[in-house]
Amino acid sequence: MTRSLFTRPVAASLCTALVIATMTSLAQDYPARPVRIVVPFPAGGNADLHGRSLAQRLGRVWGQQVVIDNISGAGGGVAAANVAKSKPNGETIFFSTHAIFAINPFMYDKLAYDPDADFIPVIKVSEAQNILLVSAASSIYSVADLIRMAKEKPRALNFGSGGVGTTQHLTAELFKTAANIEITHIPYRGTAPATTALLANEIQMHFDSSSSAIMQIRGGRVRGIAITSLNRLPSLPDLPTMSESGLNGFEATLAYGILVPSGTPAAIVAAINRDANKVLQDAAYRKEMQDQGLELSGGTPGEFRTFLMNERKKWGDLINRLNIKAG
Repeated sequence: MTRSLFTRPVAASLCTALVIATMTSLAQDYPARPVRIVVPFPAGGNADLHGRSLAQRLGRVWGQQVVIDNISGAGGGVAAANVAKSKPNGETIFFSTHAIFAINPFMYDKLAYDPDADFIPVIKVSEAQNILLVSAASSIYSVADLIRMAKEKPRALNFGSGGVGTTQHLTAELFKTAANIEITHIPYRGTAPATTALLANEIQMHFDSSSSAIMQIRGGRVRGIAITSLNRLPSLPDLPTMSESGLNGFEATLAYGILVPSGTPAAIVAAINRDANKVLQDAAYRKEMQDQGLELSGGTPGEFRTFLMNERKKWGDLINRLNIKAG
């Protein structure tokens, strides 16, 4: 009995030491093999370009090959299901928009993945603001102009989006509620057709992500009248925020982040978070992303999880109240 009482603590200490040594080794050696980053949208789009830029820099930090796997469909659901079924060994990473976890659960009656049980949030990478665009030929120069026109002629103004349930659509619905106006939604199959419709005056406004809106504004055919972040965009310092335009506290952004399949060892999650934060703190990379209208974030897995929970409540309340459904 005496021998047992003394040997048990020793055995427990040895087990603890072994676990710590194993975790440390995992973190130091990660990644030992090539890493696949799944992007839930086709090649060539904003998400793909952002994901590839991040993959390139992570590859440099890791000294390992990092490949992009574009898997589109079901608003990101096909990619999410693919990642959820992948081995939880750090060799598959999900570069996801926050909408797949905060919006899709309310837009689809059935998902092929469990947004909570199937994933571990690792890090919030960035946020892309939306910019409220009108045609450069329009007589609308401010949010106040737009609201005044909408109240003078309810439902006469049309707004476009890249489809029902997209962040552009939901941002406009949030705008309608905040401004207490009635405007009509015209969904298109993508942002490019919506921009074409804006130039043809089929619609009078639409919210576009900052990454593509900046190029459109600089092209001279559209006019940006406000940005949906709480702070002005450094690359467009003269563009006011929605708050500055009279809608206090208005904020609607599209966030990008990294998640991994549930069951991924904590040491690997910590290693990915550590190295991604290192990339996001690089001054040259921050400037490059800033020029593209992206604001880099960073932080802990817990902070990213909290962000997703808050966004789910915000958009869930709106979607349920308006009874919006995909398709």
